Amino acid sequence: MRPQVDTHPAEEPSNELPALEKRLAEVIGERDKLRAVVEKDKPLRPFQIELLKLQRHLESKKIPMIVIFEGRDASGKGGTIRRITRYMNEKRYRVVALGKPTEEQLTQWYFQRYVETFPAGGEMVLFDRSWYNRAMVEPVFGFCTKKQYRDFLRGVVGFEKDIVRQGTVLVKLYFSVDKETQEKRFNRRLNDPLRQWKLSEIDVQAQEYWDDFTEMKHRMLERTSTSSAPWTIIRSTSKPKARLNSMKVILNAVDYADRDTSLDFTPDPQIVIPGADELYRMDTERDQLGRPRQ
Repeated sequence: MRPQVDTHPAEEPSNELPALEKRLAEVIGERDKLRAVVEKDKPLRPFQIELLKLQRHLESKKIPMIVIFEGRDASGKGGTIRRITRYMNEKRYRVVALGKPTEEQLTQWYFQRYVETFPAGGEMVLFDRSWYNRAMVEPVFGFCTKKQYRDFLRGVVGFEKDIVRQGTVLVKLYFSVDKETQEKRFNRRLNDPLRQWKLSEIDVQAQEYWDDFTEMKHRMLERTSTSSAPWTIIRSTSKPKARLNSMKVILNAVDYADRDTSLDFTPDPQIVIPGADELYRMDTERDQLGRPRQ
């Protein structure tokens, strides 16, 4: 009796295994990235708890609060806002990032569309860019006239005095990043498919107009940092340090209940700079370079 011979052709090796191995490697990579993010954000946790206490205090006392986040593109504003609001009560805060004004809004009082988003008592509104678009982006790119720019500088100080006088807590943060760091972050956005959406045409031109933005920053600090509404500069070359110290500045703006006295709420003086000190530094730098002051 002859032995039976398997006449079926040999099975082709499955292509599923390499695909599964690739997917497994991707999952492990994402897990490791998530762990790294969690580890990096661990120092923020005690202050995120304090932000919840601040929220409860604002609500119980019916205090409205506005926090402005300004600065060059890729200076770390958005990431800081996400960390600040990560565990907060969504019913009691809003993040406002207004787009291009409509034709109707262009005919209105400049501040009107911002005022319409202001907080009620017990709410916090965080502006991811604010009315200070007219002090920085708009004049640099020609989106406003010289008269509109001058009118803004004349009117904004009184506008903010009224905000504070009516009982709103106003915190103005300017995120400051050096030119080299901004370029690195732009390149990362350009080469990372998950970040490419962040890169706009204006972002691409930001390096070209670096000196123009510096001039606008100087004028803004000089004319709009007041005793009732001062600017606070956040050095944001290190994003983790910028996020932690921004939280400290916000928490120090209100004497809220149940503050954890075991925490150190003192901002790092290398990261948090009063607007007046930043202006002095910029003037000193101009003098050293032999540039005339405006």
